[in-house]
Amino acid sequence: MTVFDLSFWDNYKNCIEATSGGNNTVIFDDLEQPSVMVRIPKFAVEDITAGAGTGVHPAFMKSGAQIPEFWVGMYQAKNVNGRALSIPGVDPTAEINFDNALLSCGAKGAGWHLMTNAEWAAVFMLSHALVGADAVHGNTYYGRDYSFKAETGRRNDGGIPGTEAGSPWTLTGSGPLTWRHDLSRFGIADLVGNVWEWNSGLRLVDGEIQIVPDAALDRTGEAHNASTGTWQAILEDGSLTAPGTAGTLKYDASGVNGEGTPVLSTTVTSQSDGATAANCLYKDVTASASVPNLVKQLGLYPHETSMARGTVLLRNLGERLPVRGGRWGNGADAGLAALGTYSLRDYMNLNIGFRPAFAS
Repeated sequence: MTVFDLSFWDNYKNCIEATSGGNNTVIFDDLEQPSVMVRIPKFAVEDITAGAGTGVHPAFMKSGAQIPEFWVGMYQAKNVNGRALSIPGVDPTAEINFDNALLSCGAKGAGWHLMTNAEWAAVFMLSHALVGADAVHGNTYYGRDYSFKAETGRRNDGGIPGTEAGSPWTLTGSGPLTWRHDLSRFGIADLVGNVWEWNSGLRLVDGEIQIVPDAALDRTGEAHNASTGTWQAILEDGSLTAPGTAGTLKYDASGVNGEGTPVLSTTVTSQSDGATAANCLYKDVTASASVPNLVKQLGLYPHETSMARGTVLLRNLGERLPVRGGRWGNGADAGLAALGTYSLRDYMNLNIGFRPAFAS
């Protein structure tokens, strides 16, 4: 069997649709290559949490209209023929920069895109409501969970989980059900740890938080272009405005030279020198500005503080693109809430991969 065996994957599609009640499927790309996908149905924020406002979560808005669902790759991406596949039991593709991750997803055809930050935040919020704070574990310590040591996956190098050497990322979906977003075999695997994942639709520019509202529509990278993209900044009331407008929300730092704790602010008084960074657990991010619900819904400021996993790590100098979830050696710093906005768009590392998503 290979990933191109259509009869196998047609049967697999029928099987998982039946067993999951339609919440899993296989979607084929423009080259008839399969991706196993997980359905995330539309929800109202107030039905999930009391701390982040009301109305449909922004991940379910497309061209100003509501969509009933979006689909997320069950597995971290494997790049095959220039397309991001979501398939089990393979070494996830890493050492890929932001633009190529975006193009690898968009090349699959209409509806395909790099998972957006809004979609990640929706899954994070939903998972937190379904199974509770910190219930989702992962490869956060060289092939095993850093705290629950019996929870292991199949290391890429065949090494013993917990051994701090070799190639300790795990094959996609090879961990236990506690490594799924809903703790079930139908859930999204490996969102916590293993390799960081590029997200679209978000960046920092000298600390200013900027978003692409219709990031899921961008298959070519045009909307995410560094200078000509459709970036929007956020005001304290949650409305969007042109980047550089006075009073937009930014990430400042509590210490000197961009170090200390991230602070949501309307000014940057402590800026990174390009090497320094601010970091703390997501739950401990503070604010000196009014915090609109949109920022909470996008997973940029805690809507509640019970979770103890997941660190925010940022450099507020220049353009920085986001990664989510953490990597194999991050321990408690990895988590569904984990957010890194420290990487340049052309940065590549063996600990950064990506994941496809689909919305019709």
